Amino acid sequence: MANSVGRFPKGSKGAYRDRNFTPPRKPKRVSPFQKGFVWGATVSLTAAISSIVGASIALVSPSSLNLSQLFSAAKFPQTNSNPQTSNEGLEILLQHTLTRPVNILVMGIDPVRDVPKGTPESFAGRSDTILLMRFDPSDRSVRLLSIPRDSRVEIPGVGYDKINEANTHGGPAFASRVVSRSLNDVVIDRYVRVTTEAFRELVDLVGGVEVLVPYSMSYRDLSQNLEINLQAGWQTLNGDQAEQFVRFRKDKLGDIERVQRQQVLLKALQKRLYSPAMLPRLPQAIRIFQQYVDTNLTLDEMLALASFGRDLEEQNIRMVMLPGSFSQSGEEEDKNAWIIDPGERDRLIDDYFNRASQVPLEMREAHQLRIAIQNATNDPGLGNRAMEYLAQKDFQNVYLAQESSELLQETEIVVQKGNLEAANSLKSLLGTGRVESLSVGDPDSDLTIRIGLDAKQLLAGDSFLRDTSPLTSPGNENP
Repeated sequence: MANSVGRFPKGSKGAYRDRNFTPPRKPKRVSPFQKGFVWGATVSLTAAISSIVGASIALVSPSSLNLSQLFSAAKFPQTNSNPQTSNEGLEILLQHTLTRPVNILVMGIDPVRDVPKGTPESFAGRSDTILLMRFDPSDRSVRLLSIPRDSRVEIPGVGYDKINEANTHGGPAFASRVVSRSLNDVVIDRYVRVTTEAFRELVDLVGGVEVLVPYSMSYRDLSQNLEINLQAGWQTLNGDQAEQFVRFRKDKLGDIERVQRQQVLLKALQKRLYSPAMLPRLPQAIRIFQQYVDTNLTLDEMLALASFGRDLEEQNIRMVMLPGSFSQSGEEEDKNAWIIDPGERDRLIDDYFNRASQVPLEMREAHQLRIAIQNATNDPGLGNRAMEYLAQKDFQNVYLAQESSELLQETEIVVQKGNLEAANSLKSLLGTGRVESLSVGDPDSDLTIRIGLDAKQLLAGDSFLRDTSPLTSPGNENP
C-alpha cells in the first residue's frame, strides 16, 4: 500500500509569510566569485520531476540519505546493467504519494572560493537562478516560475536590492521569505539550493544535451577564469559547454535572454533524464550530488515528488517568467534592474500558486492581447500575412518580432506570460500550431506566434490557414 506523505504539514503554510521578521546577521561577504547565470536549479527541477532520477539526484541532501540502505532496499546495481533489472527496486522506492499541492523554492548558487564542497559556507553565494515550483496532485501538473535574478525587491534590514542577494544576507529561510513577500505572500513549503558544479557533472553523466545555439557566442573574462566559445546551430553540449550556453552575458536583453536559455536547457535535459538508460547511472549520480545540494526536504518527501513525476505528461508542465520590464531610471542602483509588473504578477501568482481549484481563466478581450509574430520560415512575407489575418479577427495589438534563427516545421504558440487558455483559444482560431508553455518568446508579448512551415503549406491563394476570406481589397487581388 502506498505511503501518503503528510510531511508537508499545514502548519508550515505560513512559514515564509510573516512580514514582521528580523533578518539574521549578514554573514561575512564571500570574495568575488564567478558571476553569470547559474543554471543549476533548472537541472535540479528537471530531475525532481523526472521519475527516479528526481528522487535521488536533484533533491538529496547528505544528512537525509543512507546510500547503502538505498542501494540495498531498492536493489540498485553498483555497476552498469540492464535497466529492466531494477524495475522491482524502482517500485519499492516510489511507493509514496503527494497529498496536497506543494510549492518549492529552488536556488542555483554561485560558487564560493576557498570553501570546502558540501559545507554550509559553500551555499552562501548569490542565488543567481531562482525558480518557484508547484507540484499539484489535484490535476497532476507542475508549474514553474522563473524569477529574474535582477528583480528589484525590498530586502528587510537592507533596503531595495536585487533579489539574488537575499541568500547572502540570511540563508535559505530568509531568501524564501523575501521571495514570498515579493510574490504577494505566496506560500513556500520547502527550499532546495544547488551549487554550480553539480550541473556540469550531470550533463556529462547523461551524455550531453542537444540545443540550438541561436548565434555564435564568444566571451572571455580572465578575472573569472571564464571563456565562452560556442558556434551557432544545433549541437550536443557537454557540461562545460552547457554552462557557457547559459552564462553568456552579451545578449541584447541581458538577464531575460538567459532566463529563456535556461528554460530551453531544462526542456532538453528533461528528454535525457526520462530515458530508461539513466537508471543504471543512478548510484553514480547520487554520489556526485550529495556534496552539491542543500535542502530541507525529507527523504519521504523527495520520494513522493519522484513518484509524482513518473507519469507526468509533458503538456502538464507549465513554465513562465515573472512579468516585468527593465528599469528606466537613471539611478545607478537601478541599472539593469528588472521591475516587476504588479498587475501581471498578481494574475500569475493567483493562477499558478494560490488557487484551490484550477478554474480556467477567462481569455482577455482580443484587442487587449499583445501578440508578437515571429517568422520561422523561408517565406519573408508570411509574418505580415499572419498579422493581417489576426487583424481581421479583431486582434488589434499584433506586431512583428525579430525573425527566428531556427526554421520550424510546426507553428508554435509561446505562452509568454502564463495565459494558457488564451494560447489554446488562439490555436483553435488558427487551426494549427503547438502550444509551448515556456517564456521563450518576445518579452513584451502576452503570446508569441512562431510561424512554421506548416502554416505556409496551409496557405490557399490569398487565404491564411483555415480562413477563406481574402486578405486584399477588391481590385488588388493577386492574379
